Amino acid sequence: LSLTCWLTFHKSFCLASISPFFWHVSDLHLDPTYHLTDDHTKVCASSKGANASNPGPFGDFLCDSPYQLILSAFKYMKNSQQPASFMIWTGDSPPHVPVKELSTQTVINIIGNMSSTLRSFFPDLQVFPVLGNHDYWPQDQLPPAASEVYNAVANFWKPWLTEEAISTFQKGGFYTQLFHSSMSSQPLRIISLNTNLYYSPNIVTLNLTDPAEQLAWLESVLEISLQKKEKVYIIGHVPVGYLPYARYITAIRRYYNERLIKIFRKYSAVIAGQFFGHTHRDSIMILLDEKAKPINSLFVAPAVTPVKSRLQKLSNNPGVRLYQYDPFNYSLLDIWQFYMDLRDANKRNESNWKLEYILTKAYGIEDLKPESLYGMAKQFSVPHSKQFQQYYRHYFVNYNTSVVCNKHCKTSHMCAIQYLDHLAPGRAQRTKEPQEGHTGRRLAFVSG
Repeated sequence: LSLTCWLTFHKSFCLASISPFFWHVSDLHLDPTYHLTDDHTKVCASSKGANASNPGPFGDFLCDSPYQLILSAFKYMKNSQQPASFMIWTGDSPPHVPVKELSTQTVINIIGNMSSTLRSFFPDLQVFPVLGNHDYWPQDQLPPAASEVYNAVANFWKPWLTEEAISTFQKGGFYTQLFHSSMSSQPLRIISLNTNLYYSPNIVTLNLTDPAEQLAWLESVLEISLQKKEKVYIIGHVPVGYLPYARYITAIRRYYNERLIKIFRKYSAVIAGQFFGHTHRDSIMILLDEKAKPINSLFVAPAVTPVKSRLQKLSNNPGVRLYQYDPFNYSLLDIWQFYMDLRDANKRNESNWKLEYILTKAYGIEDLKPESLYGMAKQFSVPHSKQFQQYYRHYFVNYNTSVVCNKHCKTSHMCAIQYLDHLAPGRAQRTKEPQEGHTGRRLAFVSG
């Protein structure tokens, strides 16, 4: 029995590896231009000319990730000595810069750089990667057919993926692959979706009923899983459901959101978890059936990049996470969320990754099953819920521990947590008022 311990908030927590774990990293957003200079408007291209607020060796909240920040995250994960079964990597390697400052080759080079860096730290670890909306040029415009980027990235990911997965990926940027556990006779099926095909800014797929026939493919794969009694993890970049800070606005086009949620409801018995990135924030969603019964757990992991736009009041500290799962039926047991206190790390010139929270301990629930998360959400809905205020702090990865979520803000979050499609109707008040401490304009373009 191996034992790994972390210190958080002056308490020591030890993790005994009876049940296995897997890593989740998302939204690395490397900015190769990041460098320290007296002219704070020129620290990084991703600040778009804005004054970097407090630049240091590990980055700045107006900049995407310097290479040193990404290296520190991978080093911390490697040195944790907690053996992981595999890793999911939910996309977005290039920086947030104007289209003219990148090119197809630059995007390919950055994805290749991040893939090889990850492999150098974890040469023997199975990684299941996903494409993000920035993993293409021009950004967001991922096509529903073969492309130069899909082919190049397929070559980078050959060490991790089977020939069949690579062949599927080259046609549309998605794939499925089995993970075989030494503790279970039943393998886990990973389904990596290209949800960027459904992202609102993607004009290439506008008015297409089923881009790259991914929805038909997804349903056929899940049908086989149902017949074989497999368990499935769905991984993707842009999440389904509603944006927590923009009530009644879905992260993907509403038409595709409705179709995906319908498929997920139909096959909820085989789907053991869903994992996304893109928003740069830490959030949870619970899929309910037509009778409001919780049937699926969904998780959005926070970003490694700390970037925010100059219009945003709040950002996130860099984060990575471990999931603990049941090795026999692949049900999710817990999350161990880690983060870097960016201000402190820059001040001390020293990496300071630490445990932020253990989900079951933070919220007093048994595991991550839909029923447990639904009970947690009910606790959140209580007026002046301290648990919800804690959830809201975690949403920003401890960026500002005194941040307060007002009534309108809380309504948006509670709707996003519990209602993923139109079945949310009158319970979630309809409004397009942006939240999250933003100004009055929609800020989806900032996310990953």
